[in-house]
Amino acid sequence: MCRNITELRGLEPPATADEVEAAARQYVRKVSGVRHPSPANVEAFEAAVVAVTAATRTLLDALPERRQPPKTVPPLRRPEVQARIAARG
Repeated sequence: MCRNITELRGLEPPATADEVEAAARQYVRKVSGVRHPSPANVEAFEAAVVAVTAATRTLLDALPERRQPPKTVPPLRRPEVQARIAARG
């Protein structure tokens, strides 16, 4: 469904809260078709992100360990993404 959401299960070290939240945000964006919610929709959008984040964490905690790590590096762990985030702050 969404090519930009990477696998979070089986990472070493485990997926961070930021990575789980970023995946949830990307999912909500894709499902809603809204990249930047309007002021009228921001509350519903953010509530959905919180709910999906919680569901994702519950799922990751319940699944058994993977035998092999994921084939891709999550976006928030890539050095170029970390540098871009640091430059914004």
